[in-house]
Amino acid sequence: MSSRTSTPRLQPEREHRARWPLAALLLAAVAQTPQAAAAPAGAKAHGASLRPCPSGVPAAIDPPANVTLAAGLAANGVQIYACAAPKPGEAPAWTLEGPHATLSQGHDVVGIHFAGPAWQALDGSSVKGAKLASADAPVATAVPWLLLSGSASGDGTFGRVTHVQRLETSGGKAPSSGCDASHVGAKVLVPYTSSYFFYRPATPGESIVQCRSAAPRKAG
Repeated sequence: MSSRTSTPRLQPEREHRARWPLAALLLAAVAQTPQAAAAPAGAKAHGASLRPCPSGVPAAIDPPANVTLAAGLAANGVQIYACAAPKPGEAPAWTLEGPHATLSQGHDVVGIHFAGPAWQALDGSSVKGAKLASADAPVATAVPWLLLSGSASGDGTFGRVTHVQRLETSGGKAPSSGCDASHVGAKVLVPYTSSYFFYRPATPGESIVQCRSAAPRKAG
């Protein structure tokens, strides 16, 4: 009687867990590239230095008028794309699965960014985003600049965040080729960097600090 050897298939939950060692290695690797983080004069919030705002922020992604910067962090990592058919019978295309990136303040890693999209600080606080608006990046090869609403949890860096901006992006766009019927299921990791600006509700009488266009402030 011959014996048959079968390869056990990971269940979805186990398969998800099995990917985390790879994510940990990735985050450790990108953490070796420090991002500069200068603080504008007098700009402090919850003890966190704020990154300088880039010029030319489009009005479409201005934050609401009643929020102020809580933190500005540099992200360094990858955008992960999978080759998949959007609908049965349609041609496969690169589909975004999400980011894996470290969040840095100066030379210190202070958190991670992952699919959701979500951001988690080392202090345990986190925020999950939902896209409100986007604008093309100044560089055609970079992923768009974004404004997102935020749903926060925990106490700490992200505990009161209600809005997030993704600005100063570099890289991260899906490949223009390489996804066809013979490559369905393939994945690519595209390097990217960006600056994320996190906003919390302003208190009455507080001086509001925002990365925004020259347009009048939106009502909150």
